[in-house]
Amino acid sequence: MMVLVLITTASCINTKGNSSSVLKEEAIKPEKLSISQTLKENNHLPIKEQVALYLKLKKESPDAYNFENEDELTMYGYSYLWGNEVTEAIEIFKLIVQQFPNSSNPYDSLGEGYMVNGNNELAILNYEKSLALNPDNFNAEDQIERIKNPEKKLATFADKFSKVYTIKAYKEDLNQLGKKLIEVHPNALKFISEKDFWETIKQKKALLTESTTFSEFYWYCSEIIANINCSHTSMSNSFREADILPVSLRFPIQTRWINEQLFVIDPLNNKNNVAVKNEIVSINGIVVSELIDDIYKHIPSQGYIKTSKRYTFNALATSMIPYSLKFPTIYKIKVKGKENSIVLNKAKIVKNSFNSTFKKQCDDNLCLEFLDNNKNAVLTISSFNYYPWNNLSFFKQFIDNSIQEINEKDVENLIIDLRFNGGGSPESSIHLLKYLIDKPFNYFSNTTNSEKDKVYTTFNNGFKGKLYFIIDGNGKSTTGHFIALVKDLKLGTIVGEELGSNQFCTAGQTILRLSNTKLKFNAANSTSKLTISSLPDEVGILPDFYVTQSIDDYLNKVDTVKNFTFNLIEKQH
Repeated sequence: MMVLVLITTASCINTKGNSSSVLKEEAIKPEKLSISQTLKENNHLPIKEQVALYLKLKKESPDAYNFENEDELTMYGYSYLWGNEVTEAIEIFKLIVQQFPNSSNPYDSLGEGYMVNGNNELAILNYEKSLALNPDNFNAEDQIERIKNPEKKLATFADKFSKVYTIKAYKEDLNQLGKKLIEVHPNALKFISEKDFWETIKQKKALLTESTTFSEFYWYCSEIIANINCSHTSMSNSFREADILPVSLRFPIQTRWINEQLFVIDPLNNKNNVAVKNEIVSINGIVVSELIDDIYKHIPSQGYIKTSKRYTFNALATSMIPYSLKFPTIYKIKVKGKENSIVLNKAKIVKNSFNSTFKKQCDDNLCLEFLDNNKNAVLTISSFNYYPWNNLSFFKQFIDNSIQEINEKDVENLIIDLRFNGGGSPESSIHLLKYLIDKPFNYFSNTTNSEKDKVYTTFNNGFKGKLYFIIDGNGKSTTGHFIALVKDLKLGTIVGEELGSNQFCTAGQTILRLSNTKLKFNAANSTSKLTISSLPDEVGILPDFYVTQSIDDYLNKVDTVKNFTFNLIEKQH
């Protein structure tokens, strides 16, 4: 599903410090209502009555709702499809086709609905219409082939791990990769010059041989994509290289990169060779810092932010180390304090590394905790992944109830913990900000969001005490927007490490596929930027107090950052 958006610019007036995000009352324009949320609020109605309600509202109140947001309505349709309410999904998809007849995606969605419903004839008809409008829609191409030839098995990435294509095929795909990234991504050359971008592709072409495998080519492409340095742009399915790597080729120890040191956190089947907390200084003769630098070239990030790369590496180290070292069959490591190299046993199992062993987990990523006789409260928001077409009302209710309870208890200090928050909808971020900002504010300024010059009024029952925000390198996309406004408006004290994003963010996502190798990748297709000029686009939002875990705190499950914040509150009072 492709997000189509328009770049907008808001007119802002500085009313608080150097901020350009807070506006005068007279600049306020009414907010457009979400049509998908309105339909969801009326989902007790039969689906045909919901469609009739949509058409009625569009006729009578065309400027009151975001009728131009095809993508949001599409997701509402998929909420039915994913809930196995196929007939309802088809009716919504038919409505979208009617409203956006020249767009490829609605026909693709309708084709999927008919296919799930067993109507292959109508499925093919709609997939062919989608393909005619967008020849790059490989999903429609694949589904037509799958319906016509159900006995034919499509090769998986794992099947192709050792497959070799011709040099000509690889080169054609590298050219296509470069051209598509620049064509689709609105900021493809923001953080890299066009000359350097194509030079990287040229270097990868020079590495190709008659024996280059699909997996090696995949690794080359990941560096080219990471060079864009923008969010929402990556290899398809978030590092599928980890999924296709045979277990026997994985690095057979779980590690963690902390404060420029690589520690063993789980020896797995190498307990006879290494121990927890051993520091690895080299792998197969390569100094660890050099190995990490090479791997970082293949990990996407926003701008030049390394904290987000570190979290990705720590989660996927057992697969990324093999790719960087070209899939060795034997691993030799040097451990600090030991003279001889250690030959490791081959990996036998795959075990995911969890970053949050020290952090309390919340139901639905949201929780509220009161401490010190209600003097302090911790509001944990591990995700903004709440959308108008699905569960935004759940998020809003949680925030509304939480702020009401916080105010009733006269909480003096509110800690908002945003660690591990990979982003989500702007609507959820904005709803929370309405309780934290005391003046009308602007959110997007340069964006492909469909509504122009949108200004938000704040709630009268906002929190009046002191605010503290805890952040980390996992904070991406919408979390970057949220914390950028916090920083710009000086809403409170920020503790932790460099955030994984900032006020500049590319958004949306177009899934693309290379013609020969069939390698999939994602490219952002829109821009979402806040009205903030005081912060650089190249780095993440920086904390007021930089705090990170030591290896001892990680292993002992000590929440270093939260403890620091509690101590800071005590000192400041």
